[in-house]
Amino acid sequence: MVSANIFHCRKHSWPPEEYINRTTLHLLDFDSAAPPEQAWRRRLNSHANILKEFSVTFTEAIKMIRLGIRLWSYIREEASQGRKAPIDPFTRETCKPSASQGVPLGGMGSGSISRGFRGEFRHWQIVPGTCDGSPIMANQFSIFISREGGNKKYASVLAPGQHEGLGKSGDQGISSWGWNLSGQHSTYHALFPRAWTIYDGEPDPELKVSCRQISPFIPHNYRDSSLPTAVFVYTLVNTGKERAKVSLLFTWANSIGGISHLSGDHVNEPFIGEDGVSGVLLHHKTAKENPPVTFAIAACETQNVSVTVLPSFGLSEGSHITAKDMWGKMVQDGQFDRENCYSGQSMPSSPGETLCAAVSASAWVEPHGKCTVAFALAWSSPKVKFLKGSSYHRRYTKYYGTSERAALNIVHDALTNYKQWEEEIEKWQSPILRDDRLPEWYKFTLFNELYFLVAGGTVWIDSSLPATSSKNSLHQSAAVENTNVNVTVAKGNSRRGAAVENSVTDGYDTTSRKGLEYDEEEIHTRNTCEEKPVIAQESNSHHSIHKDTLKDPQDETDDVGRFLYLEGVEYIMWCTYDVHFYASFALLELFPKIELSIQREFAKAVLSEDGRRVKFLAEGNWGIRKVRGAVPHDLGTHDPWHEMNAYNIHDTSQWKDLNPKFVLQVYRDFAATRDFSFGADVWPAVRAAMEYMEQFDRDSDGLIENDGFPDQTYDTWTVHGISAYCGCLWLAALQAAAAMALQLGDKPFAEKCKSKFFKAKLVFEEKLWNGSYFNYDSGSSSNSKSIQADQLAGQWYTASSGLPSLFDDSKIKSSLHKIYDFNVMKVKGGKMGAVNGMHPNGKVDESCMQSREIWTGVTYGVAATMILSGMEEQAFTTAEGIFTAGWSEEGYGYWFQTPEGWTIDGHFRSLIYMRPLAIWGMQWALSMPRAILDAPTINFMDRIHVSPHNARLSHETGVRKIATKAKCFGNSVFHCSC
Repeated sequence: MVSANIFHCRKHSWPPEEYINRTTLHLLDFDSAAPPEQAWRRRLNSHANILKEFSVTFTEAIKMIRLGIRLWSYIREEASQGRKAPIDPFTRETCKPSASQGVPLGGMGSGSISRGFRGEFRHWQIVPGTCDGSPIMANQFSIFISREGGNKKYASVLAPGQHEGLGKSGDQGISSWGWNLSGQHSTYHALFPRAWTIYDGEPDPELKVSCRQISPFIPHNYRDSSLPTAVFVYTLVNTGKERAKVSLLFTWANSIGGISHLSGDHVNEPFIGEDGVSGVLLHHKTAKENPPVTFAIAACETQNVSVTVLPSFGLSEGSHITAKDMWGKMVQDGQFDRENCYSGQSMPSSPGETLCAAVSASAWVEPHGKCTVAFALAWSSPKVKFLKGSSYHRRYTKYYGTSERAALNIVHDALTNYKQWEEEIEKWQSPILRDDRLPEWYKFTLFNELYFLVAGGTVWIDSSLPATSSKNSLHQSAAVENTNVNVTVAKGNSRRGAAVENSVTDGYDTTSRKGLEYDEEEIHTRNTCEEKPVIAQESNSHHSIHKDTLKDPQDETDDVGRFLYLEGVEYIMWCTYDVHFYASFALLELFPKIELSIQREFAKAVLSEDGRRVKFLAEGNWGIRKVRGAVPHDLGTHDPWHEMNAYNIHDTSQWKDLNPKFVLQVYRDFAATRDFSFGADVWPAVRAAMEYMEQFDRDSDGLIENDGFPDQTYDTWTVHGISAYCGCLWLAALQAAAAMALQLGDKPFAEKCKSKFFKAKLVFEEKLWNGSYFNYDSGSSSNSKSIQADQLAGQWYTASSGLPSLFDDSKIKSSLHKIYDFNVMKVKGGKMGAVNGMHPNGKVDESCMQSREIWTGVTYGVAATMILSGMEEQAFTTAEGIFTAGWSEEGYGYWFQTPEGWTIDGHFRSLIYMRPLAIWGMQWALSMPRAILDAPTINFMDRIHVSPHNARLSHETGVRKIATKAKCFGNSVFHCSC
């Protein structure tokens, strides 16, 4: 239940002492067993309420009825082809979402499994683009304790027994287990990518138990961060007077979620590995010809810890060994028979039968003694198969080969390397956690919002080449050579000025794809450098924290494969670009090479065209899938990279925000990394993207106009004429393009963008500035004067990139104060975030579904803009509304599943969404790299001198070329090894 106190009190600290006895904390204060000072916390007996989804109003439903009919027809058409539509608001999941999420398992891009704060394994995303939220309740940790003298015995699953199907009399399945844990004295503590569960005297009052969950999400580590594995380290402290024999049990069903365990032909196999690692492999045969998956569950045997396994047991009465038999064996002996390790593969399971496995680790714990037991889980599904496209090898196969049996080596390495992972994680997180100037809620929410880079359907492949046949699956994919295919790229509007010439290579054969075409002019790069590049930057003296570099491993190359992540688990589109605009700060800060690789993908996409016809559902009109010069909305759904723009509600080639967002992101990344090879590679696309936008300047005043439909990321919110959102983005893009052109030597184009900027800025301010903020648009509709929370999105990027402010500081601060006073503070006293639209009379703009929503990522972006404008107090108050409503115990229960947004009554839309990663835009504002802060400034009031010779060169052959080998990054987000 949501407490009424959410709108009346604000809590500032969550010390572990409020959740755990001080004595217990002291006893666990070794080997990282105690939870950190800053973490998100819950008691295991906390109620996980069912979440409430938003609904459209009657008026909104009437407006969208034609869209709804066309969308319904499209969804049915896709289903008839065995495919899921990227947007399907009509189908409801069988498992209703609840406030039970916790830190997910694994690294990035290899499939993920989430684990609820009460211990259940749920939200299975092993197959790309699919997510099954139902927990598999056979997957559990359990504990068995017996004391010397035999007077005290305890046996319990280490999770509260609150789910359907338990307690059936005579059941041979998991109902027969000991679901005795109340959770009253057990607590969960989350600081992604780790989590701690503390059992403070449950089930044995004289045994303190800490379970530490560790996943290899390690910034700038492009190897281990791709691994599909997690470690569970149990620390046992015996406070009693007798020795205690403690057996921990890890059970796992051969399943990838849902009812996949019932499909049959699954096989389990015990193994004994090196360094005392023993366990069971669970080979899963997937349905619908998806690539197979192998799980590995294991524990590490030490001098004090004995490991035994049970390779297979079932959940039904007909099983050779039932779940009840298995539990009885553990209660009696605390371990399994040693010979089980040599039993070989099990018989394949029959349809309708559930095949499970178990690993037990037993130890004697002396009176007042301590003991550590480590388990690990790994899964290997080396191939990624898309429904309409090729199969690819996942990133981790570069290091472990392409066999499903790689799970055995991965689980071994997890158990032997997890301490090093923790050292790297703590080194990364400590400076932020120890900064007393930052609010406590912000510190742990900053890290916990990163859950999306694991649980957001991420796919990370090693090579752009299709995977080899299964006959070669034992060979490492690293041995496969990339075939570079020359791709010709578009010149943009070449009549208006020549495009930059540059060599672009692609790792896939474009001739094998219908519809995807490139311009006939091939572009080449000269390795010459004629001018020292400079970068524009404005003083940011109010920033409280600065970093010199974020070091990448020196033995890594620039080839980090290809990376995809979903817009959200309900909006199944890869790398949705208008949303990536907000989320990309996280990747740039933590994995900059991945961020640059995504921008390169979109740069190639800008210069491509796909002439296949598509029906756009909002109006029912037809167009082509991808227009040359337009930034795609996304990289696709069922055939990413080759069939882009899976989004088909509107024709996004007419959207006004995508191209400016591309230019702004590219410039920010270029400014932060100082990677001139990247700059040269993407510059042709930047020019093409800017020139494409000229068609939307209907009256030649330098400023683009919107076209009376929702032609931007707010895709139900209609815009007329000049808009604050798109217009501000356009002004920022003009300035960024000019700055980048100067540094890459294209002075004529820089002068062109500068001239347009000053002309457009005058029009923008004249048409939209009303004395205290910028009007929503220049039209005459009822909401044209609305206060849009996101009206300064362009200024956010301008300041984040070190460029001069778009407007006078007085106008920027006046607009932000207006947003704070109205969009933030007039909604439940600032405890909800910033509502997208607010009328100047203090009433929420209810002209459409999205105007009345509070978008989590937009709120974080507004807060980042406030920080950059010296309004730190208002910034943290604004962002804290998202924490209070979404993450606090008194809130609505959206932890580790932050939605796109919610209504003012807390009803969500689109859980597990990309945009909330924008909280890292706040951190960027607080700690921008020295490459931006220390760069020389450019006075944009100065006219750029363009000689007739340079002007002629630009028109005929493009700009001067920057040496592609000039990769000294200096004080950037990369490490310079010069």
